[in-house]
Amino acid sequence: SQITTLINHKDKPKRSDKTLQAIQRVGQAVNLAVGRFVTVGEAIANENHELKEEMSVACIEARRAGETIAQLTDVASLDHPESDSHITIFTDKTGVVKAARLLLSSVTKVLVLADRIVIKQIITSRNKVLATMEQLEKVSSFQEFVQIFSQFGNEMVEFAHLTGDRQNDLKDEKKKARMAASRAVLEKCTMMLLTASKTCLRHPDCESARINKNGVFHRMRLALEQVIEIVTDSRPNGENEMAPISIYSGIKEFKNKVEGLRENLYFLSKENLSTMLEVILEHTEDFTDSAYTSHEHREHILELSKQAKMELEQLVSVWMQAQNQKTKDLMEDLEVAILKTCQCMNELKREVHSAATSLAADLLKYHTDHMVLKALKITGVEGNLEAVAEYTCKLSEQKEQLVEMCRLLRHVSGTEPLEITCIHAEDTFQVTGPQIISAAETLALHPSSKIAKENLEVFCEAWESQLSDMSMLLREINDVFEGRRGEKRVYLSLPRPGKHNANLKALKPVKLDTEEQAKIAKLGLELHLLTSDVDSETEKWEDQENEIVQHGQGMSSMAYSMYLFTRGEGLLKTTQDLFHQAEIFATEGTKLASALHAFSDQVHDDDKPLLLLEAEKLICMCKQLQITAKAPVQGKSATFTKV
Repeated sequence: SQITTLINHKDKPKRSDKTLQAIQRVGQAVNLAVGRFVTVGEAIANENHELKEEMSVACIEARRAGETIAQLTDVASLDHPESDSHITIFTDKTGVVKAARLLLSSVTKVLVLADRIVIKQIITSRNKVLATMEQLEKVSSFQEFVQIFSQFGNEMVEFAHLTGDRQNDLKDEKKKARMAASRAVLEKCTMMLLTASKTCLRHPDCESARINKNGVFHRMRLALEQVIEIVTDSRPNGENEMAPISIYSGIKEFKNKVEGLRENLYFLSKENLSTMLEVILEHTEDFTDSAYTSHEHREHILELSKQAKMELEQLVSVWMQAQNQKTKDLMEDLEVAILKTCQCMNELKREVHSAATSLAADLLKYHTDHMVLKALKITGVEGNLEAVAEYTCKLSEQKEQLVEMCRLLRHVSGTEPLEITCIHAEDTFQVTGPQIISAAETLALHPSSKIAKENLEVFCEAWESQLSDMSMLLREINDVFEGRRGEKRVYLSLPRPGKHNANLKALKPVKLDTEEQAKIAKLGLELHLLTSDVDSETEKWEDQENEIVQHGQGMSSMAYSMYLFTRGEGLLKTTQDLFHQAEIFATEGTKLASALHAFSDQVHDDDKPLLLLEAEKLICMCKQLQITAKAPVQGKSATFTKV
């Protein structure tokens, strides 16, 4: 960003001392930053001989470019730079551009080399863990097992640190979620590996103990493999990872294409749209075929699927006519068809969301007492094989229900990271269920075995822990659906729709013309971009409890829900909701302004008047917004202007 400032500075004939000093400061800052960066690069080079030469060359290039920039921006002492023989940014701007290019390419080279080293460290660490796991698998005496397990523990800690740092550095949210899931598996499995191996050593002839232990080793190997795939960005045998598309993302893409017809009638074919809808409706069969979907939900989903086909047929018919002749009437008919199709898809989305989340809420409530697990522990200690067999059947049923719940939740999870969390939860139930069963069978065969009892406890705890994670996941999925981004839920001071406007009659949806739609969508998008700016600024603050940060985040969250309103999504359903939210938004802005006033007492340089000026502007804007939000309006045109 400093380099961009330098390159973009305007060549004004009159240069103040302030400008000259600023340019010099930027040049020195760049040089110092490069110096610090290169020092780290050189230290890395010294520790890694195979890349030392490449790294050293890149570091030398970066240092040289940084020094060149510092020389070219050494202008503060010059009163008349043109008459001086000294070459500066004013006499040779191309020199700065060349140096900047060299600097950026060498810095990139250093980063890529450092990244290769990090990847190599993770692979080396994984190989150590795998080798020690092989020793643990073959070991036959307790004493030897304890020695090797202590080494294994240290290696797992090192691997956890390296992969944790990598997870934080990943920019792709999807990879981040997959990495988190794999690391969670490894963390939980380390304890399981200890008790399962000890049980197997204590009861070497027990088949169920051996099955139990093998399951843990297999799961750990898969998780280690997945970490390496994410880190090296590769798939085994060059296959592509194709996650099945969810209903939520299918509807989102379909709506985008339909709304795109407003701008361009020719950018896609009717077959294309029909296929997209077919895929979505095929996925709804996961709900309609499920034994756990209520009769009411099933009927509604089938009705909406039928309606969606009809709306699309109507849309295609008008769209084909509009391609031949663009009359005003036809364009209005097309707008109606687009709105009706999108409305139907929104209702379908709401229905599958309701079906999945109500099933999840019911199941989680029903299974919170962990009755089956408690019964397995008791009957296992009693050595009652018949009762254990009966309860393992019940656990298998419970597992099937929870797996189905995860599959349905994945369809409505709303974001890729949450989708991955649903897939991870499904895997955990699939694998942990049979492991609890083999651990319970081992205990029933050896009822007085302390280690077999401890082993069953460990697997039951993993199951309970996954169930409690599901409650959090369900909350997050609901937050995303309702336009409350999980971490922001505290700041949404809007009452739930239906509560504050219960006395209002159901308002008929107002049909906006194409121009009005475009205007609202554009304003909404601008608002969305601004919330992203605010979020990235507030994230930079170390003290997240700071009053200024909290008010800023609160305003950003409310603005985000207003943006969702422009898309026909989120918590704000009517214009009344929007105006009410605007009033709360203005109140929050006034609070931010008073927090800025209080903070300005700690500021003593030139920034203080600027800060107070912004706070004053903010107060005026908040008052203006309050007046606008409270002003009574009647009729479509006036309401649109107010929105």
